[in-house]
Amino acid sequence: MTELASYAVAGHNSHGRKIAEEAPQGRSEFQRDRDRIIHSGAFRRLEYKTQVFVNHEGDLFRTRLTHSIEVAQIARSIARSLRLNEDLAEGISLAHDLGHTPFGHAGQEALNDCMKGYGGFEHNLQSLRVVDMLEERYAAFDGLNLCFETREGILKHCSADNAAKLGEVGERFLKNRRPSLEAQVANLADEIAYNNHDVDDGLRSGLITLEQLEAVPLVATQLSEVRHAYPALPERRVVHETVRRMIGALVTDLIRQSESNIDTHSPATLEDVRSAPALITYSDKMNDQQRTLKNFLRINLYRHYRVLRMSTKAQRIISDLFGIFMADSRLLPPQFQSQAEHDRARAVADYIAGMTDRYAIREHRRIFAVEELV
Repeated sequence: MTELASYAVAGHNSHGRKIAEEAPQGRSEFQRDRDRIIHSGAFRRLEYKTQVFVNHEGDLFRTRLTHSIEVAQIARSIARSLRLNEDLAEGISLAHDLGHTPFGHAGQEALNDCMKGYGGFEHNLQSLRVVDMLEERYAAFDGLNLCFETREGILKHCSADNAAKLGEVGERFLKNRRPSLEAQVANLADEIAYNNHDVDDGLRSGLITLEQLEAVPLVATQLSEVRHAYPALPERRVVHETVRRMIGALVTDLIRQSESNIDTHSPATLEDVRSAPALITYSDKMNDQQRTLKNFLRINLYRHYRVLRMSTKAQRIISDLFGIFMADSRLLPPQFQSQAEHDRARAVADYIAGMTDRYAIREHRRIFAVEELV
């Protein structure tokens, strides 16, 4: 096993857990975190939560679960090359979407609109809430009692107001400090995975075409190389090979640029990493190409009329459910009714955010469809 860099997260420089526990046997603290995440109910529910396409639209489109696994694979590869803690990078990657609503970003926007008068809703904060409070699996504590560094990595974005309420894990947003390099790796591995796999899913759905993508430099370079090397390759395999090479190009660039950044700033400790600017980055050229790809997807895929139609339905479902549960908390499942006595809006948001796509659709039908009475 490669020796960790002096600035990587390890047992000796970890801030530990909120509630002290005996050291694990036969595995590290961060392997324990990863295992707890994988065994959580929230992780299992990711199988039926949307990435871009709603779950029932096709069996081969990515879900939050497959996306999280792909992020973890990319993050581990990068962390290994940079001599960082692979288990921590993997744990953060597997947990980063635990708080996501059903119906992807459309669901999050709808729930945030509903919660505007009650503190808002943000899926990064909800992911932290899941691992800190909402999972109920252990006798000694609520949540998963994860290590500070895992929790820190899950919380990628946070407003100053919310950060002030979170204690130590929110301090970096108030003091303009960075998280661990492992958290930075997981953050960009997430971006690499969803951009490139949204290309794959978009092509599979027929909503975008290879001809359109030829205007995107990152895609065009790899696509041209594939077509030149394999002129008789069927289009489906051309797509797979192109996406594979795009991911490879991004990962290679990220590792090289990050190595250069680390050499320039010469961090010796984890504290040096927190005080430095972001060290896990693309080169300027690749950053521009990645931004162009994101812009293409936003315009041509995420705003495609077929995606927007489903998004509109999703927002209606979320809004209807929120409204009816706020009007009468007795309609909530029993485990949420007691919480609703103290903070009804947050209890409703917790319930809705934990739903899968298909459960939300069924719950809406059970409550609002007249035929369900027959």
